[in-house]
Amino acid sequence: MRLLLASKSPRRRQLLAELGFPIGIVSVDVDEHIDAPLPADQVAEHLACRKSEAFPSDRLSEGDVLVTADTVVVLDGKVLGKPASRTEAVAMLHGLSGRSHEVYTGVCLRTNRIRRSFTEQTTVHFSTLTDAEIDYYVDHYRPFDKAGAYGIQEWIGMVGISRIEGCFYNVMGLPVARLYAALKALTA
Repeated sequence: MRLLLASKSPRRRQLLAELGFPIGIVSVDVDEHIDAPLPADQVAEHLACRKSEAFPSDRLSEGDVLVTADTVVVLDGKVLGKPASRTEAVAMLHGLSGRSHEVYTGVCLRTNRIRRSFTEQTTVHFSTLTDAEIDYYVDHYRPFDKAGAYGIQEWIGMVGISRIEGCFYNVMGLPVARLYAALKALTA
């Protein structure tokens, strides 16, 4: 089996490569705007499936598995996307400070015959962050390509996250244990 990852995320590429499968990187261009109301816990899987549908079927060879994913951070029922500015990143981190939130990653797997999708959920608990800690993180780590304005694998995860409930790698953007199980099920 050869995995085709449709993602610009370097973290997803790294995690998928470490599973040991041959991988290829492909691109899809998808509007990630959600038109109709959708429960926050369904947004990530919806977007992952939309990305999968945007990839042409005739580009999937026998043995290829297209992997698409999307990760969202949800605080108080509201989806936090990627911050568009420094101000927005700081505001997001202030909102997460001293609170817990949910991270959902939706994954869609597609072959030339089958499409399966799932959502993994992890609860993340943040310690209370000072203004100086938030400023330091935003200025030194530039979290503009990350949902919720943070990367758990970076400095803020080491000093600001007190605990998680669920899959660590899900918060990075790819629930690898569940993905591995789903890939095994495809070949069973």
